[in-house]
Amino acid sequence: MAATMKDLARYTGLGLATISSYINGGNVREKNRLKIEEAIAELHYEVNEVARGLKKNETHTIGVVIPELNNIFCAEIITGMEDILRSHGYAIMVCDCRTNVELEKQALDFLMKKRVDGLINIPVDVEGKNLQEFRESGKPIVLIDRKINGIKSDYVLVDNRKSAKEATVLLLSEGHKNIGIICGPRDVFTAEERLQGYKTAFEEAGLPVKESLIYRGNYDIQSGVEGMKELLEKNPEMSAVFVTNYELTMGCMIGINELGLKLPEQISVVGYDSLPFARACSPALTIVTQPTAEIAKEAASIMLERLHPSSEASDEPIVCICQGTMVHGKSVSGFDPG
Repeated sequence: MAATMKDLARYTGLGLATISSYINGGNVREKNRLKIEEAIAELHYEVNEVARGLKKNETHTIGVVIPELNNIFCAEIITGMEDILRSHGYAIMVCDCRTNVELEKQALDFLMKKRVDGLINIPVDVEGKNLQEFRESGKPIVLIDRKINGIKSDYVLVDNRKSAKEATVLLLSEGHKNIGIICGPRDVFTAEERLQGYKTAFEEAGLPVKESLIYRGNYDIQSGVEGMKELLEKNPEMSAVFVTNYELTMGCMIGINELGLKLPEQISVVGYDSLPFARACSPALTIVTQPTAEIAKEAASIMLERLHPSSEASDEPIVCICQGTMVHGKSVSGFDPG
């Protein structure tokens, strides 16, 4: 039978209040601390973390809700956050909602019932209704990658407009004017930001934005395949394409291979997200990479700051903007109108 605090009290001759104070991190006299630690070792006492957590209304778990667990962007962020939070005594509970608003609501309800101490979320519900119960609970919420208008929360975002603009400017600087873009759904914050960056590059170059060169799909491989084929069908003169997500980039490359096009002689490509995939392509892709390690670090740090606020802490939302990076491969060449 497992030892109890009463067993520790009998062994040491100390009162239950002193034992409880030590177990729960309070201050006790040095000689009493030594007695208690000796008793713990001798009796093989183990702290009931569940009971202690319920008493203190803490579970030392952080809920994480993401759109797609098999998305490399999400997976890298989860790994980074888990390492940091674990080093501070917190476990994470991950829920994959498969980019479904109702499944996201179910995941958030589940995490509330599990009494997680805080929530880190890449939101699917663009209106933020699913977050209502968490917001009312007063528990800290950190949103990653996607901003929800009207929601007062901490955010860790990437400057998607800037990254998309730089990718498009690169293609324009090589003489390409008929540049397609394969982007995500209209109601996804990141998709709209990247599309806006693309449009801004054209506007600043004094060139029109052709709607026929814009393809909207889901953030999945099949949309990349279909997007590449549809853009070329509608725009035979298209000489370059900017793809705004890893799965879309992979699908785009499948589409290019199925069409028998040579890269970059017949089509120039700037992709997104996965450096290993970019290097595996032949020739290597030029891509925009996202700072997943920095995003993970900032999200975990903000959560820890909210759980254990410093004396200088403010109630004002923390908004952290990270920067993407262009990694040059050999998938972009100058446009030859001949």
